[in-house]
Amino acid sequence: MPETRRRKFSLFDLVSDYIENLESLSEEMGRAFAERPSWDTRTCCIEPLCSVFIVADEVVVTADLPNTKPDTIKVEPVNRDLLEIKAEMKRKISFDEFGITHRQGEFQFFRCQARIPVPVDTKRIKTQFKRGILEVHLPRKKSYRIRVE
Repeated sequence: MPETRRRKFSLFDLVSDYIENLESLSEEMGRAFAERPSWDTRTCCIEPLCSVFIVADEVVVTADLPNTKPDTIKVEPVNRDLLEIKAEMKRKISFDEFGITHRQGEFQFFRCQARIPVPVDTKRIKTQFKRGILEVHLPRKKSYRIRVE
């Protein structure tokens, strides 16, 4: 029976392989969870805080829109599971007001998109804007019954 030789690795080779594997894993994770800024200087938009709540008979989307002109708020369904909220600010805001001095730009709009995870009736959207908070109520679609014979 032929004798098989096993290659011996030094401790340095094992540590080097471990570090290479760790670096490639961290690069993959970085791409998967890459942060993006909450502003777009090209379109002068800031992304507001937005939450989606699902209850038994409706989906409620809230967006924090301080310093907004109420008559400029637009809520539009992009497709069956995506809702877009746009609004114009009463005055322009610059990076200086956030304490950021190494960037240039002014913002005059809010814009966000909220993913709706359940089927809703987009024709019966109801909105309410009070004290800088926008609430969007979307009634859920009724479930379908399948007739069994």
